[in-house]
Amino acid sequence: MQILSRGGTAEYVEKRSKFIATLIPVTSEEEAMEQVEALRKKYYDARHNCYAYIVFSEDGKEVIERSSDDGEPSGTAGRPMLDVLSGNQIRNILAVVTRYFGGTLLGTGGLVRAYSTAVKEAVDNSDLTEISDGVKLVLRLDYTNLGSVQHLMRECRVSEVSSEYGDGVSLTLVVPQDEISRFKKELTQIFAGKEQIEDLGPVRYGGVAGELFLL
Repeated sequence: MQILSRGGTAEYVEKRSKFIATLIPVTSEEEAMEQVEALRKKYYDARHNCYAYIVFSEDGKEVIERSSDDGEPSGTAGRPMLDVLSGNQIRNILAVVTRYFGGTLLGTGGLVRAYSTAVKEAVDNSDLTEISDGVKLVLRLDYTNLGSVQHLMRECRVSEVSSEYGDGVSLTLVVPQDEISRFKKELTQIFAGKEQIEDLGPVRYGGVAGELFLL
């Protein structure tokens, strides 16, 4: 699964009709529609501004998909655009394709090809970031066990969110979902069952330029 971290654009021309694709990172339906309206104002003289978006629900448990043909024949614009986004497993993304009519009807197949090609080319001109499912933990330990824990973190691909050093150490971590059972089991062995772990629940996370981010 991926998210759009930097939007891109592309232009596709078919029989003098110009299709301008714009991809924008968004995190909610409201933000997506605000961006759609902004592009409608920018391209006020265009025949169509079709769109598709995929975002997570507010609780992060569901994926919301919406699309619009904006006056094009049903199923020839918004749905093909959405298929490109979902086929690439991209989330937090809005795609808008603006069409300037060239005077020649393209037919159903021509429209589907034009709208999907414009979005595919815009995806190629954008930056995508892989995201993963994990569990956020707070781990409290003493300095004696720190080296062993750091070694285990590397083996289990655990990411450090933050740390506090005082009389002891407090680490806020994100553990990949597929490593959480192993990580907790081996912590129990390191601490002889006396570890202090606070489970903060599931998260989605990724990294950009070496920096961890949580969704």
